[in-house]
Amino acid sequence: MTRISGLSWPKILLYILLTLYALITLIPFLWALSASFKPLTEIVGGEPNFFPKNFTLDNYRQIFLQEPLFWRWLFNSVAIAVSVTVLNLLLNSMAGYALARLRFAGKRFWFFLILTVLAVPAQITLIPTFLILKAMGWLNSYQGMIVPSMVNATFIFMMRQFFVNFPKELEEAGQLDGLNTFGIFRHIVLPLAKPALAAQAVFVFMGSWNNFLLPIVILFDPEMFTLPLGLNTFKGQYISYWNYIMAASMVFTLPALSIYAFFNRYFIQSVTFTGGKG
Repeated sequence: MTRISGLSWPKILLYILLTLYALITLIPFLWALSASFKPLTEIVGGEPNFFPKNFTLDNYRQIFLQEPLFWRWLFNSVAIAVSVTVLNLLLNSMAGYALARLRFAGKRFWFFLILTVLAVPAQITLIPTFLILKAMGWLNSYQGMIVPSMVNATFIFMMRQFFVNFPKELEEAGQLDGLNTFGIFRHIVLPLAKPALAAQAVFVFMGSWNNFLLPIVILFDPEMFTLPLGLNTFKGQYISYWNYIMAASMVFTLPALSIYAFFNRYFIQSVTFTGGKG
């Protein structure tokens, strides 16, 4: 028999492999969740127990009530991640639309420059970014964290691919109604670009939310730390408070999971629209 309940054996095998992969992916997260309710002695004791023997909420009380800067770190992360995401959605979309639809001098040059930037690892630009921010007096500041990240070549290219496949008939209808280029972009193009914008929002937010390299280079005042940098303060030279790190990590994970869950339904649509012709 080659089918079970209407499913072929290759599809059954695929489901089994995907289930195993999901379990392998979830196990570290579930262990971290369990460890967030354990005392430090139980975590470092070496006994491989998955469930807490001495269940406690003291780790969460410590980070929320006893750690004076935790709420400030949370505010910094939210403010920076939201600002970076909004600016990327606006600027990347405008740049992608210009490259896809408008005619201007140097259009091919700028397009190939963006493709070239895609091949440059972000770590290479870290020291030049630090020197530029230092010269501008933007070290240890919100603008120092936001401005270097407010555009992204990857998502400019993604939005360009989306707009290349966008139906021209809709834009022509807008022109007949008297809309100028900005009006067409604002009232017709952007509302129909929700799949690409949602996918971009998820990736940009998670990238900014998890960013560790840039904060550790330009931030030195503990009050300006973001959560990834703040969590690092729980690790000392002789002892690391893994119970506090696990509890704070769970709080740190919730916004990213919420954003992903909210926009998840747009991912398949975005993959469909952003491939295609160049």
